[in-house]
Amino acid sequence: MPDEHRLDELREQARNKGVVAGRGVDIAGGPIPRKLATASPSGGRPGYYGEPVVRPPVWTWEIPVYFFVGGLAGMAAVIALIGLIFHQGDLTRTATWIAAIGAILSPILLIMDLGRPRLFLNMLRVFKHQSPMSVGAWILFVFGGCAVPALIALELHVHQIFTGGFDQFLQIAASLLILGSAFWGMFVATYTGVLLGATAIPAWFLHRTLLPIHFGVAGLGSAAALLELLGHRIAPLGALGFLAAGTETALWIWLEIDKHGKADRALRESGSGLQIRCGEILSGPLALILRVANLVPLAGISFLLGALVSRFAWIAAGKVSARDPEAVFASQR
Repeated sequence: MPDEHRLDELREQARNKGVVAGRGVDIAGGPIPRKLATASPSGGRPGYYGEPVVRPPVWTWEIPVYFFVGGLAGMAAVIALIGLIFHQGDLTRTATWIAAIGAILSPILLIMDLGRPRLFLNMLRVFKHQSPMSVGAWILFVFGGCAVPALIALELHVHQIFTGGFDQFLQIAASLLILGSAFWGMFVATYTGVLLGATAIPAWFLHRTLLPIHFGVAGLGSAAALLELLGHRIAPLGALGFLAAGTETALWIWLEIDKHGKADRALRESGSGLQIRCGEILSGPLALILRVANLVPLAGISFLLGALVSRFAWIAAGKVSARDPEAVFASQR
């Protein structure tokens, strides 16, 4: 019979090719997608009927830039507090400017990625402690609520706009707001790493311990590097630069050792793997060598470039990893 003959053909095709194709095979309107399975990026086994097992991130360039700007601004607030404690007025003032500018730019970058300001405001309507996205939006909001008023109060005090008791009030208010921005700034610099690690994307959640440390250290080193490039060549900043570059070097070595086979191969293979290595080398060993050679401006530029490249690299690795079914399956074993 023709139907039996057709069925035999389909069985033979399935044995030879692993899939069957042709008229009458796909069920229109059925629960199984009509799209045929496609190979994984490495040429391995297919996903679920051509769809990724894990949905890849759809973030565009605004998000890695936000990660960079937010980390730099958050740790600049920490340095501003250090300067305040040790009576480094000029350093405190410049670092507070950086923190406030970053606090303004960060939500703008988020809104650009979301497309509409209302979507960002909706994240602030309800606080969801179990949602890293909701917690992060509130951390950024509170950080901005401290950093920007801190800058205003500090500038009014420095320029002696008011006198007497009100000027003393401004000085105290600036100090308290700088303390608040430093506290929340540490979370702004690190929560983005927690956000990535809380997903189901293998390249991210397998390194959920490393990512917050890496993002925090990258933010600290970036803030110190920018302040040095702006003319603040003092020993404490140099020490922070050495600390950040040394820690980034150690994290790079850790990443090279802590491998998970197919599960996180996006960090070593393809273009994303190359980007990861470039970012880590620029902010780690290269910046460290340049500091040892007393080439501080070059070390600062190298670290800043490395920190920025690294943010783009981790996003790229997440996209590659999410589209790799073998990585997803291997990470569950």
